[in-house]
Amino acid sequence: MQVIKSNPSPSGFANASYNSLHAFRFVNAASVATPVRWSMVATEPFAPATPEQAKNPDKNYLFDDMLARLAQGPLQWRLIVTVAQPGDPTDDPTTPWPGDRERVDVGTLTINHAESEAPGNCRDINFDPLVLPWGIEPSKDPLLSARSAAYSESFRRRAGEKKTPSAVQVPVSDKGS
Repeated sequence: MQVIKSNPSPSGFANASYNSLHAFRFVNAASVATPVRWSMVATEPFAPATPEQAKNPDKNYLFDDMLARLAQGPLQWRLIVTVAQPGDPTDDPTTPWPGDRERVDVGTLTINHAESEAPGNCRDINFDPLVLPWGIEPSKDPLLSARSAAYSESFRRRAGEKKTPSAVQVPVSDKGS
């Protein structure tokens, strides 16, 4: 909490960076594993939340701001991988690694439009931190299994609920799909 409280909140999703808590192992074709954590670093300059934003009674203001920002053009985040050094804890997500670790820019996430939940029913997707592609393995962090189990139970419960329209609505555009 001390790390979180020491940094200002962003004014929106578009200028926020997102950091993994958990370590994973990148494994190459020779089965050599490298422990890493990753971050999605906004390409837009960071802007702290204003006092007005913090007091905003509209719980969807961050989504509304993102839709307005997307109307101006695509949003991007750089995928930055931080490489662990011997002795860096990979089984405790509460312990930050030293700031001098090697950071490798491995790609870009681009969001160029938004859709409401209706067409794809994205509410029926379960995030599971242990469903990983070839070449990425979990670390020995015990919270990964706990999160996987908790998310699975949450999904099971949500699957039985009546679906209501999303509170966040994407304006219809004549630009095509």
